Amino acid sequence: MSEINSENCTHDCSTCSANCGDRTAPNSFLAAQNEYSDVKKVIGVVSGKGGVGKSLVTGLLSSAMRRLGKETAVLDADITGPSIPRLFGVKEKATGTETMLFPAETKEGIKLMSINLLLPNEDDPVVWRGPVIAGVIKQFWSEVAWGKVDYMFVDMPPGTGDSPLTVFQSLPVDGIVIVTSPQELVSMIVKKAVNMAEMMNIPVIGLVENMAYYDCPDCGKRHYIFGESHAAEIAERYNVPAVASLPIDPAFAALSDAGRIADYETDALGPVIEKILSL
Repeated sequence: MSEINSENCTHDCSTCSANCGDRTAPNSFLAAQNEYSDVKKVIGVVSGKGGVGKSLVTGLLSSAMRRLGKETAVLDADITGPSIPRLFGVKEKATGTETMLFPAETKEGIKLMSINLLLPNEDDPVVWRGPVIAGVIKQFWSEVAWGKVDYMFVDMPPGTGDSPLTVFQSLPVDGIVIVTSPQELVSMIVKKAVNMAEMMNIPVIGLVENMAYYDCPDCGKRHYIFGESHAAEIAERYNVPAVASLPIDPAFAALSDAGRIADYETDALGPVIEKILSL
């Protein structure tokens, strides 16, 4: 029998002859929903590196869906860098029983679960090894009473490491949205995210370019601080169906600091939202 070292596994069975669990039972890692959850669609929000606005885009997408009347939730899978509760101004802790956790809820009705809702202090560091973090991500899916949810957005850890892999393997992800910034919008970074999605048989829904431009309130001109955008051509190159660009806008920072990200309305994400609605 052919064997493979799990540390060297690419999780791409099409190029491997090993007779391992991934090949014989490809869905064996998928965690089941509990009887108190009915989540219809799961959308992962990913980035090649941190600091490009992945959590911001997660907040904007979930808020836009909620305004459309959809039952919406956010699972904050960025365990070591959680920011979702602060974006929405949620400070109360999550509650639960011995066997079940209950998500917090924003004033708009968006359900949230984040490690910051369980820590004594939101600035307490999470110094955990990978297996523990993976276990918490699975618990947020299987042991939280989410109720009826039309669209769950998963704010994923940056990169293509162990934690994103846990999300892809444990949750029934219907598609991903890739977030990048112009200075990081190079084919290599986008291709890494696209390749990982392809390896896990998960479609790429759209590409969001954050900090793409700045509209000057004084002269009225649009300035491309980090150079002209190449988002559309890169999306076309990798067959990404929807593209959106977000500006450099001080209102983002102000509303985020005030815990009012849901108050920011923009049509810029329209193409990505339309694609999500068509899933």
